[in-house]
Amino acid sequence: MFDGLKARLDRLLRDRNRSDPRVLAAGLREALVEARLGLTEMRRALAAAETELQAERKQLADAERRGRLAAEVPDAETVAVAEQFALRHRQRILLLERKVIVQRDELALAEREVQEMTAHWRAAAQGGPRSASVDAAWRDLEAAGETRFTDQSQQTAAELDRRKRDQAVEAQLAYLKKKMGRDKPTPGTP
Repeated sequence: MFDGLKARLDRLLRDRNRSDPRVLAAGLREALVEARLGLTEMRRALAAAETELQAERKQLADAERRGRLAAEVPDAETVAVAEQFALRHRQRILLLERKVIVQRDELALAEREVQEMTAHWRAAAQGGPRSASVDAAWRDLEAAGETRFTDQSQQTAAELDRRKRDQAVEAQLAYLKKKMGRDKPTPGTP
């Protein structure tokens, strides 16, 4: 049941570096919804198998009781038929017990996988869109002439350069104001 879903999830996680984080989060959410529906179906199947096992045990008890009653009444044919039914019920019980054990193990495994998928989805939902928006903002800043720095020393040198440019601009603006006669404060301004 989970094989197709796991293959799609593996493909989605493998391709996550090439795709948009929002697409990854949406794909994980969709896979998670399907996985949770699969868990519900697995729980129903397990409950049905357990119910079937209980019914088979009851039928075995009935067949054994009929065999004992037939043995008390000297009826060899009824005893033989009761033994055949008891044997079939025992075989069916063994099969159903193995089936229930396998279904419980499979359900536990699927529940762990859904927990992992939930963790992947939460990480993608929290980190994906934000990192995409941060990357977009950096692209816009870089297009405007800003530089993205990877270490502190590069950032400090760039800040010093920016301050020097700002000081030069302020000095030039002050010179132009003085030249044009606007360096005197106007009444009412500090």
